[in-house]
Amino acid sequence: MMGLGLVMSRRGVERWVGVAALGLTVSVTAFSLPAYADTLLGALTQAYGSNPSLNSQRAAVRATDENVSQALAGYRPKISATATGGEQSLSTKTKIAPGIYSTLSGYNSPFQAGITATQTLFDGFQTPNRTREAESQVQAARETLRNAEQTVLLNAATAYMNLLRDSAILDLQRRNVEVLQEQLRQTRDRFNVGEVTRTDVAQAESRLAAGRSQVLTAEANYTSSKATYRQVIGSEPGKLAAGTPVDRFSPRTLAQSISVGTATNPAVTSAQFNVDVAQLAVKVAEGALYPTLSVQGSFQKSFLAIGQLNQLESYDASLLGTLSVPIYQGGAEYSVIRQAKETLGSRRLDLDTARDQARQNVVQAWGQLEAAKANIEATQAQVQASEIALNGVREEARVGQRTTLDVLNAQQELVNARVSLVSAQRDRVVASYTLLSTVGRLSPQVLGLHVPVYDARVHYHQVRDSWAGLRTPDGR
Repeated sequence: MMGLGLVMSRRGVERWVGVAALGLTVSVTAFSLPAYADTLLGALTQAYGSNPSLNSQRAAVRATDENVSQALAGYRPKISATATGGEQSLSTKTKIAPGIYSTLSGYNSPFQAGITATQTLFDGFQTPNRTREAESQVQAARETLRNAEQTVLLNAATAYMNLLRDSAILDLQRRNVEVLQEQLRQTRDRFNVGEVTRTDVAQAESRLAAGRSQVLTAEANYTSSKATYRQVIGSEPGKLAAGTPVDRFSPRTLAQSISVGTATNPAVTSAQFNVDVAQLAVKVAEGALYPTLSVQGSFQKSFLAIGQLNQLESYDASLLGTLSVPIYQGGAEYSVIRQAKETLGSRRLDLDTARDQARQNVVQAWGQLEAAKANIEATQAQVQASEIALNGVREEARVGQRTTLDVLNAQQELVNARVSLVSAQRDRVVASYTLLSTVGRLSPQVLGLHVPVYDARVHYHQVRDSWAGLRTPDGR
């Protein structure tokens, strides 16, 4: 029976070598694989094209585009047509001389139609400032969309790697149960021939029960990660291929990463455009203090004038200019200007906050990436040492120099080391994507995703100079 321990050891090593290879594939390059949904790039492609939150943000940008068209309306004339008609009964009694009166009464059907056109010539620069303000709002919305794209891609990469990690850990725990079952069988055989005590059997049973509990926990984690994958990616996962880091797209040094992150992170650039919006809002508010100049042309034709029986037909045509100079309007306009200035100050502080936050995120992501790299080396060494230690403990237990508990402890240490290695490999990939996101470069163009890139400028130019129409460019 003593020889069984050596046989189990060899079989166990063969099993665990296969498991170790499973975990290490996380860091193997996968760019040579075709881009389908079960590769990391395929998952990112699918998330970019179908994620509902990202599509919602794209719709929000399209809605913001309309602000420019609305602002440009201030340059265009306003035209209105009116028509009035109906039936009326009139009776008029007129004094001609003392004691002499004339009465006029009857029915008629008056009708009037007219058209009026008004063109603003000067409005205190409010229209051009509103136009620039709307254009800055569009730019800010695009940066917000870019930030949403980065968030979706990072969430997709994280969900993919989490599922890959939890799948590998579940396989590790299941194989661990198989080894513990073999260990328990051998311990019982040795107990039957009197080589070990009932305590050794109980220890093996306890460790097997713990292993089964760890399998249940791993299954729960796998199920949770699978649900997250479905929510972020938009499809059920299949057999996941290996993931790969994206360090090559990030700056080489921490200083460069901070410089790029504080300048190009979409949260920072969006805050910069919001400052521009606030500055132009101040100018728009100040425009209420300027005079306005407009010209109005009108034409009206009447048949059977309202309120008269003896007028059959008339018309009225005019072209008038109007100059309005505000003197005092209750003080509301001054309050609006002060309010806009305070909002501008707030937006400038928001920009400072965004830059500080971007810097913090870059430093944090850089530290996590460096730690993940070092952790992989450490856990790989830990796995190798644990394998050697387990084989040695088993050999020593075979000749009676070690107990069953020593073997079980060495086995658990090896399991823990391999779980740590799989987690470190997952952290390595996710940290590289996180760093790329903090510097503002996590985009389908940089990653080389085979997916049509959403261009917000297309819709903008479709609606910017539109004078009329109810349908959106996509036909709705």
